Amino acid sequence: MLHRTRDLLVRQRTMLVNALRGHLGEFGVIGVKGISRLPDLLTTATSSPVCELPDLARECIEMLLVQIQDLQRRVSMVEHTITEWHRRSEISRRLETIPGVGVISASAIAALVPDAGNFRSARQFAAWIGLVPRLSGTGGKVKLGGISKAGDRYLRRLLTLGATSLVRYARHSPQKWTWIAALLARRPTRVVITAVANKIARIVWAVLSHGDSFRRPQAAAA
Repeated sequence: MLHRTRDLLVRQRTMLVNALRGHLGEFGVIGVKGISRLPDLLTTATSSPVCELPDLARECIEMLLVQIQDLQRRVSMVEHTITEWHRRSEISRRLETIPGVGVISASAIAALVPDAGNFRSARQFAAWIGLVPRLSGTGGKVKLGGISKAGDRYLRRLLTLGATSLVRYARHSPQKWTWIAALLARRPTRVVITAVANKIARIVWAVLSHGDSFRRPQAAAA
């Protein structure tokens, strides 16, 4: 599947980028962080200070650069193919209307969950992804534990990343995401991210089941 291929390529790219930053750091060259600033890092790696490195160090860095650039090209090719498939998929386009769900997440869900009827409820769907808290306790007292992580790891990671973005937006614009801001006021960030990911999963099930796009409630948008 293309999505899992992309995931593998991205992880390999991340490993090589971290290795490159580590090698540059050994010689006092500080590389910028963040994959969005990869061009800046590559420029740093080919700048004049690097040219003054020992021959073996420079050769190592040059090999890493070639591998990173090749992986970047492959990731771009896979993402282009995924985007083209997304544009042709009516289901994937509807899923993209959900806050926290982008092209990669929407197309992955559309490909992996062709029939929402396989799940009786939104909660069962969220549990399949592994975003429902475990229940434990004795003596009639039930406690909510961490998420089960028993479902599809790839989809869980995508929805968690989407939830993380929404939580970040809520911190900057609490008036637009009042329910997330309210959770942040009384719960740890990691707990809030899991709760938001769970809600996204439930909305995904509703969109798939009802055959409609997401419509943000007027009260929430106010």
